[in-house]
Amino acid sequence: MGGVRLLSGIKDIEEEQLDNGVATSSKVALACTINSEIGAVLAVMRRNVRWGGRYVGSEEHLEHSLIQSLKTLRRQIFSLERKWRAVDPTVYLKPFLDVIQSDETGAPITGVALSSVYKILTLEILDLNTMNVDKAMYLIVDAVTSCRFEVTDPASEEVVLMKILQVLLACMKCKASVLLNNQHVCTIVNTCFRVVHQAGTKGELLQRFSHHTMHELVKCIFSRLPYVESSSVTNIEDLHLSQEVVLIDNIGPFPVKQATENGDSLFDSPVASIADKSSVAEQTKGVQLMSEPYGVPCMVEIFHFLCSLLNITEQISAGSNANPIAFDEDVPLFALRLINSAIEVGGSSIKKHPKLLSLVQVELFSNLMQFGVSMSPLIVSMVCSIVLNLYHHLRTELKLQFEAFFSCVILRLAKSKYGALFQQQEVALEALVDFCRQDTFMPEMYANLDCDITCNNVFEELANLLSKSAFPVNCPLSSMHILALDGLIAVVQGMANRIIDSSPVPEHPPVEFSEYRSFWTGKCENYSDPNCWVGFVREQKYIKRRLMISADHFNRDPKKGLEFLQGTHLLPEKLDPQSVACFFRYTSGLDKNLVGDFLGNHDEFCIQVLHEFAGTFDFHDMNLDTALRLFLETFRLPGESQKIQRVLEAFSEKYYEHSPHILANKDAALLLSYSLIMLNTDQHNVQVKKKMTEEDFIRNNRLINDGKDLPREYLSELYQSICRDEIKTTPDSSAVIPEMTPSRWIDLIRKSKTTSPYIVYDSKPLVDRDMFAIMSGPTIAAISVVFDHAEQEHIFQSCIDGFMAVAKISACHRLDDVLDDLVVSLCKFTTLLSASSLVDEPVIAFGEDSKARLATETVFIIANRYGDYIHTGWRNILDCILRLHKLGLLPGPVATDGVADDSDYVPEPTQGKLPPTSQFSSQLSTMATPRRTSGLMGRFSQLLSLDPEDTRSQPTEQQLAAHQRALQTIQKCRIDTIFTESKFLQAESLLQLAKALTWVAGRLQKGSSSLEDEDTAVFCLELLIAVTLNNRDRITLLWQIVYDHIAAIVQSTMVPCNLVEKAVLDLLRICQRLLPYKENLADELLRSLQLILKLDARVADSYCENITKEVTRLVKANAPHIKSQMGWRTITSLLSITARHPEASEVGFEALVFVMSDGGAHLSPVNYALFLDAARQFVESRVGLTDRSLKALDLMAESVGALGRWAEEAKRAGDAAESISDGIRDMWMRLIQGLRRVSVDPREEVRNQGLTVLQRCLAGLEGIPLIPASWAQLFDQVLFILLDDLLETAQNQLPKDYRNMEGTLVLAVKLLSKVFLQQLGELSQLSDFGNVWLGVLSRMERLMKAKWRGKKSEKLRELIPELLKNTLLVMKAKEVLVRRVGPTGGDSLWEQTWQLVNSISPSLEGEIFPEPELMQEGAVSESSTPVQAEGSSQAAG
Repeated sequence: MGGVRLLSGIKDIEEEQLDNGVATSSKVALACTINSEIGAVLAVMRRNVRWGGRYVGSEEHLEHSLIQSLKTLRRQIFSLERKWRAVDPTVYLKPFLDVIQSDETGAPITGVALSSVYKILTLEILDLNTMNVDKAMYLIVDAVTSCRFEVTDPASEEVVLMKILQVLLACMKCKASVLLNNQHVCTIVNTCFRVVHQAGTKGELLQRFSHHTMHELVKCIFSRLPYVESSSVTNIEDLHLSQEVVLIDNIGPFPVKQATENGDSLFDSPVASIADKSSVAEQTKGVQLMSEPYGVPCMVEIFHFLCSLLNITEQISAGSNANPIAFDEDVPLFALRLINSAIEVGGSSIKKHPKLLSLVQVELFSNLMQFGVSMSPLIVSMVCSIVLNLYHHLRTELKLQFEAFFSCVILRLAKSKYGALFQQQEVALEALVDFCRQDTFMPEMYANLDCDITCNNVFEELANLLSKSAFPVNCPLSSMHILALDGLIAVVQGMANRIIDSSPVPEHPPVEFSEYRSFWTGKCENYSDPNCWVGFVREQKYIKRRLMISADHFNRDPKKGLEFLQGTHLLPEKLDPQSVACFFRYTSGLDKNLVGDFLGNHDEFCIQVLHEFAGTFDFHDMNLDTALRLFLETFRLPGESQKIQRVLEAFSEKYYEHSPHILANKDAALLLSYSLIMLNTDQHNVQVKKKMTEEDFIRNNRLINDGKDLPREYLSELYQSICRDEIKTTPDSSAVIPEMTPSRWIDLIRKSKTTSPYIVYDSKPLVDRDMFAIMSGPTIAAISVVFDHAEQEHIFQSCIDGFMAVAKISACHRLDDVLDDLVVSLCKFTTLLSASSLVDEPVIAFGEDSKARLATETVFIIANRYGDYIHTGWRNILDCILRLHKLGLLPGPVATDGVADDSDYVPEPTQGKLPPTSQFSSQLSTMATPRRTSGLMGRFSQLLSLDPEDTRSQPTEQQLAAHQRALQTIQKCRIDTIFTESKFLQAESLLQLAKALTWVAGRLQKGSSSLEDEDTAVFCLELLIAVTLNNRDRITLLWQIVYDHIAAIVQSTMVPCNLVEKAVLDLLRICQRLLPYKENLADELLRSLQLILKLDARVADSYCENITKEVTRLVKANAPHIKSQMGWRTITSLLSITARHPEASEVGFEALVFVMSDGGAHLSPVNYALFLDAARQFVESRVGLTDRSLKALDLMAESVGALGRWAEEAKRAGDAAESISDGIRDMWMRLIQGLRRVSVDPREEVRNQGLTVLQRCLAGLEGIPLIPASWAQLFDQVLFILLDDLLETAQNQLPKDYRNMEGTLVLAVKLLSKVFLQQLGELSQLSDFGNVWLGVLSRMERLMKAKWRGKKSEKLRELIPELLKNTLLVMKAKEVLVRRVGPTGGDSLWEQTWQLVNSISPSLEGEIFPEPELMQEGAVSESSTPVQAEGSSQAAG
């Protein structure tokens, strides 16, 4: 450490130009350091007899040159005047390097010299500013890599080897290392690898240190790759693969001499002869490149060398002294680790250099595919790590390689049916999970492979693998299941994380083709622009799905399969050979037997398809056997010879067109292809006993190449290839996942050059919806199964995280069915839906079940957070809520509408009201609960209030804790917000929630009629009403559902119960709350109240008071908002019913007073007649005190003011005034008619008050637009009938029922007389005045003669003549009653009048009309007024 600090001081002095004293001190310090190293080397040398003597005297005793050079350096070291960077490093390095290279030095001396060089390198004197630093670096590398020493003991040898590694690594880490050329770097790596190889027979320390050094070397070398310009490697193509291993070829064995008898080298390694010798020209080009400053050429060399270590694994075997670890595992593992290090530091810079990239794409990945299925878990794990690094850095260049790796390695290893060991499966699954944790991995696999018709559905297969691997089938939960679960959750959480702020993701329009397009030629304009490629890949996926569906049709009926594609516009209406050929070529899942039969058919169209099919292959520069394998893998070669010939002819023609190098013509290709098929059958058919030899094969193919022989080596190579690897002409139906064969690999590398660019996925959910739709079902099922089997809390939480991610994705991508499935699955784990009979104390069991509590909390979090997208799942959620309600766990009022009420009145249940029941309360009662309370905390407090002396019922601490946990869980669920915040739900979800409430309640009604079920149905109704009132702005959406539900309750209930009472009162409550806000729905709301009128009589009677209270509140709150006659008719009908109900009549009358008092403040032409009828009902009602009837009469009388007010308003109505006036007259007559009816009431006070009110109403007619005809109607339909009814009642009814009828008749007669006289002027204008007048006289006559109880009324006999006399005098004074003598005779009216008058009082005629007056009147009758004359005439008539 002191040397390092010294170096730091020197550097600061020289760069910052400090004072000379300090600089001199630092220079001396460096000199002292080098001097001490010289002394250390000399001291070790003196220990040896060879170096230890004094050399004084003759020439024979001169000092050895090594010692002389060291001593010379010691003398010079303190005399150097210049700065150290100005000193030639070779001056103070050369003596040490000579010692290292000397054959005469032993291991201890060499080791100390190496240490000295290492120390000088670490002092950082050597940098780019140092004089001749390049030469010095060359010398160090050459000296260390050619180090020679005598080995005296194994320990010292290992020390020297370690120090060699140390110095070489220091050289590469030195700042001046950039001056080394490619050859030096390769030499360093080669030397270190030789040490690694030799360390296999040495101690553990050397092995580990050598491996570490190699890793550091590779990291140091490749770390420079990002700083190398891609333009500097334009001539890298001149470096052929055979020359790339110059680091192996041109460097001999490591020259270490051992003190043994034979003197053999310790380092005769087979690795030294890996590459074949190249030509002199190629070597010359390679040497020129290797002499340049190190960069890409040496990296290509090293990387190729590391890949070659994987290729030669089979050639190397461990010796007797080898490490216990098998060499066939150790060497590739070591090479893979080095490769991984190179990729880690080289990173994405590799793609800038074509040669390096080519090595990765072809040679490295080929080896990775091979070692990926190794039996060694260590190797498999390292392969997967490399692939993961390649994904991060080079995935854009390795699209098809990734497809092959996951299809042929990961999927094969992870599935036990392919014979993989458990360790292999676990490693493969771990690797897959690591990939899944990369947010972009699965989306990129989907976009690049699943949406490419020429590639496998890698995403779908991997997702299915994870789902199936998470399922514990007939076995306990294992680490493999948890691992697969982690992968699934990582995928869905990645999707969830791409959703910003949980906001809905815009949906893409569905893909449909309206016209034919060639599906195999689709290309995207810009693969880097999501606006372009998203639509493109969705189209490709649509095509791929249709192709798979058509494959299924084709396998059952080829004709239907093609017709299906024509229907989806993927094949033209008129089939052409190219489109059908591409369908066969690019569609997976086709029955290869059917494809082979189709292609081998003799039909002309099939032959054209066959040639087009062959044209889809690229056979350029491909061996015949490889091309034939690729061709025959796509279908089953038919068995008929003619079909085989047609197939091979098409193949041969295309192969010769692409690779005409050896074959003379296509006929030669055809014959040789036939020969290969025959050879394949001969070699691999077990029934063939005598196998064809190589000579037989060569002999059979003589003179086939246009009359010439093919090269023997060529035929021999084909023979050996067929013998090693069978051409499978029969498809293996069991091989779902194909194995990567050499021919397939060659084809993959060719395709990779022309495949579409790799799509890089960003952080937006571009195709997540399509992906999730594929994997959602298996994912939910897998997480659910694991959650069901799990017992550890951390697994519970992982599953919950997965559930929440699934919920978020489903909601934001509007996958409502998926969210419903999730809710259904989660509700099962709450244990709330299970039968209660299975558990004695369900609340305690729930509190002790952490899984159930966690599931419950999750269900309601989802319901609150993503309720907008829940549809059918509401039923399950409501089932859970109802179960909690039964258990008494719901916290306080759940069904609240969030609107402050205008009144403190709360309707109390009367008859039929039953206390709510719950299993929770029953549990508490078994523990001696003193009383039943409601609410969440009340129930818990019951546990705390138990009698401590009652040890039998005292709950344990565990039970108390379980109850508390249950209550706390339900509090966290915030169940009430589901309903109070339902106003924010989307319309469809809200509709489904309402339907679910009615469905659950209806299910309960159809089931048992227990009190518990009734209480639950009431609770459901409360929730429904709360939802309705919280969504008053959307009442039109819910109203029909709510109305139908309440109607079903009302119409199906025949006995009083809580449910029907709640339904009716809530219906009124809805109307009360919503009428002010929904005027357009007012009629519909009020019409619904007619349901109350349909109640069974017993039910209606039981709840009449509460119903009336609600109706009264409704009227008081919303009278101005009720506009229609229908609405008021419903209201008044309800009020009228209450008039005869003992408990309800007072409340009903309160509503009537509210409307009709204050001059009819809330009366209107629409409701006037209705409220008159209602008021009359209350007048006639004998329930309650008579004062209420009298007050009702007053209300009727006061309503006349409203008529006058409307009459004034009608005057300003313009053209409508007349019709309005007609309506007012009708209403006035309705009032008078009502008063007439109540004036015959059995009660004297009511009768008499009725007549008084009638008189008052007939007197106060200011402003009412009556016409003369109205008065005639009044007498005919009101007054006359009133007197007739009173008289009949007095004569026929018992006196005890109708007391003092005489007094009433007196009042009635007075009323008749008074009204007649008041309106005489109007009446006299009527054409039928005579009838009215005679009617009055006839009633008086009847009353005079009427008897009841056997005698006439003295009061009437006294009153009537007086009234009649007064009437006649007025009529006389007004000249209404005059005698008229016409030309045809006497006056009939006059005669009839006096006839009746005389019947009543004979003396009246003489008193009113004495004889002289009659004579005079007869004389002047000729000059009577027209009205009198006309009236008299009509009366006479």
